[in-house]
Amino acid sequence: MSGDDAAAMNSAPVLRCHEVSKRYGRTQALDRVSLAVAAGEMVALLGPNGAGKSTLFQLLTGLFVADSGSVEVLGADMRREPVRALSRLGVVFQQPALDLNLSVRASLRFHADLHGLPGAVSRPRIEALLARFGLADLARKPGRELSGGNRRKVELVRALIHEPRLLLMDEATVGLDPGSRAQLLEDVLQARSEHGLGVLWATHLVDEAERAQRVIVLHKGHVLWDGEARALCAQEGVPTLQGAFLKLTGGQKNAMAA
Repeated sequence: MSGDDAAAMNSAPVLRCHEVSKRYGRTQALDRVSLAVAAGEMVALLGPNGAGKSTLFQLLTGLFVADSGSVEVLGADMRREPVRALSRLGVVFQQPALDLNLSVRASLRFHADLHGLPGAVSRPRIEALLARFGLADLARKPGRELSGGNRRKVELVRALIHEPRLLLMDEATVGLDPGSRAQLLEDVLQARSEHGLGVLWATHLVDEAERAQRVIVLHKGHVLWDGEARALCAQEGVPTLQGAFLKLTGGQKNAMAA
């Protein structure tokens, strides 16, 4: 491979959405949404409740199919090659999805089996991730005995077992206390840095969005902004991201409550 080819591959986005639309009855949940996430980049998808964030994540994870437009994960089209596309991403959903009866280690091994990872690969990888995220001492405990923050950590580890190139975080801190929210965010940022992950972090919380390299503001199914937070503040003539968001979206203050 030539140097130019390698550079082109490295610069290609791990996620590309092009003019994605989705309608439910008379409700246009998404209207020609386009966005991209590069390798090693954390992008915050910021929007109030009802903006279309959950609908977008349903399309990104193959739960639903877009009415029009395309979703690609490392060049694999979600409509034509769903298995290939899904194999390259990890996801932590808004709703908890951890089997509370299984031990932490058993839950992770089960998930590794679903990805077709042989034990010789998955076992050391699981142990390394448990140690990395401070969960080694909890590996034998069932999910029901873990705190909310540690359950989310296990779900993050589960999302990383197959070494994806793209990590989707769908309002993943909902219900967590401030300390657990902050720790989960730090864990994701470090994983991004260590493994060159592209991260799309959906949230309605400004303090989480402020840690991203780029912010996408989604409102009523439309992308209103895609760029750096400081550039958005400059455009709106306000000093804070929260102020800029409220001004851009018409001042939905209640949607931004932490």
